[in-house]
Amino acid sequence: MRPVTAYATADRKAPFKKTTIQRRDLLPGDVLIKIAYAGICHSDIHTARGEWGDVIFPLVPGHEIAGIVEEIGAGVTKYAVGDRVGVGCMVDSCRECDNCLAGEQQYCLNVPVYTYNGIGKDGRPTEGGYSTHIVVDQDFVLAIPDGIDLDVAAPLLCAGITLYSPLKHWGAGPGASVAIVGLGGLGHMGVKIAHVMGAEVSVLSQSLSKQADGRRLGADHYYATDDPATFKQLRRRFDLIVSTVSATLPMASYLSLLRLDGTLVNVGAPPEPLSVPASSLMENRHCLAGSSIGGIRETQEMLNFCAEHGLGAEIEVISGDQIDVAYDRVVDSDVRYRFVIDAATF
Repeated sequence: MRPVTAYATADRKAPFKKTTIQRRDLLPGDVLIKIAYAGICHSDIHTARGEWGDVIFPLVPGHEIAGIVEEIGAGVTKYAVGDRVGVGCMVDSCRECDNCLAGEQQYCLNVPVYTYNGIGKDGRPTEGGYSTHIVVDQDFVLAIPDGIDLDVAAPLLCAGITLYSPLKHWGAGPGASVAIVGLGGLGHMGVKIAHVMGAEVSVLSQSLSKQADGRRLGADHYYATDDPATFKQLRRRFDLIVSTVSATLPMASYLSLLRLDGTLVNVGAPPEPLSVPASSLMENRHCLAGSSIGGIRETQEMLNFCAEHGLGAEIEVISGDQIDVAYDRVVDSDVRYRFVIDAATF
């Protein structure tokens, strides 16, 4: 075991404090990564505050990790010391089920091993990226291309792939009209990616307060959903709607915005069950779907795509002792658009 510095919370109401955690000694296929930056995802906050069920405390969150390979195990063939790499939401899976064999490890039928608040195959709780180092099997490490700076690359490991995967799967591209619901940590990446894919991109936001940002990021149109006229104006407008918000939406109203065979995809996680009138699905053969992150192959594809097109997250870099303040600001929607922790401050 090797001690490393990390920031952890002791329970759902406790502040983050600097501490020492133990990383495993390298197995033959392991990579030791010196973390440079770790993004703050809203999932980190939900988990740390006990809003998503059981939590293994003390908790070290963080699944948007970018850094440099510092050491490799004897059997590592994919990476070398000095490589720029990232780690996302998973650090392992069963690797044997149909979904894993298809490269869709995020849908592992035996549940993936998550980067934090999970149990690794060594029986120990997993601990995430709010730390100076992490040890991960090479098969769950991603190569970060030279065309992306590490700080803006970190959020791509969750926010980027969470939007890239459904946009690709449901055919965002030339000729498609795509709406992104919410312009936050997830939504701003959705706008960037859908725009580069060639779709006509609209943002559906509560107000017009971020309209200038939306246009700058690549949105062709920007609409305020607090205006009742918006839903009448946009009826039957979109082929694909991707909702990034955690609020429970009026599903009938949003489904009415879809064209024939249109799909509404949830990547946000509302706390309450969705109420969906059957007639809203039957009308024009609408689909209501969900999407998680992406598998390792698709996540690497996303990173390469972002590097090719010069895409990265819009970030505000903070130090380790600012995590609690950053959490409150995320909840208050007071960040444009992703906090990234500089691990050098640890």
